[in-house]
Amino acid sequence: MSQKLYADASSALDGLLFDGMTIAAGGFGLCGIPETLIGALLESGVGDLTIISNNAGVDDYGLGLLLKARRVRKMIASYVGENKEFERQYLSGELELEFNPQGTLAERIRAGGAGIGGFYTRTGVGTMVAEGKEERVFKGERQILETGLTADLAIVKGWRGDSRGNLVYRKTARNFNPMVATCGAVTVAEVEHIVEAGEIDPDHIHTPGIFVQRLIPAAVNERRIERRVLRAEG
Repeated sequence: MSQKLYADASSALDGLLFDGMTIAAGGFGLCGIPETLIGALLESGVGDLTIISNNAGVDDYGLGLLLKARRVRKMIASYVGENKEFERQYLSGELELEFNPQGTLAERIRAGGAGIGGFYTRTGVGTMVAEGKEERVFKGERQILETGLTADLAIVKGWRGDSRGNLVYRKTARNFNPMVATCGAVTVAEVEHIVEAGEIDPDHIHTPGIFVQRLIPAAVNERRIERRVLRAEG
């Protein structure tokens, strides 16, 4: 049996959690989120968290469960529009927010995982996003310095993975997961279908196993829809 494979989420997270830690979570809305691992974080009692994630889930699911339980001190995110509890906590001063344009957030996570301290971008110049950030001019264009992001723990969700931690994401679940998997001091992946090493074509691997220290079989695969929008008849 692979030393990376754990029976369940609580055992995979054992020894990794502490109050005040930073956790990077994969997913986009409710697509490709590590539901099983989020549930284990909730049950663990860990708190005072800084969460790096595209968004904060919804009120009753995903990272929204950690918000509801008052476990999150700060969110580093790009979209927060579907969570009323997030709105309430932020507007009342109970929750700190570091807001990022979505592409900037993705690149900050990728940069952190690649060991890059920071990068310059035109995105956000002249807006509140640029406040307090170093600015330079390249070829006549103003750009601001954005720093790379790293985390004490990264949690991701794969569709298929092998016992060595190589991961494949399915369709739109291949969103923030590949970048998040690289930026943690320790990365734990939950996987829908775990196979033996060698069963996945190397050309199909999205996250190489060198980035994944622990993995578990996913116990929750609800695939909820964050917001259903239908075109009007006629």
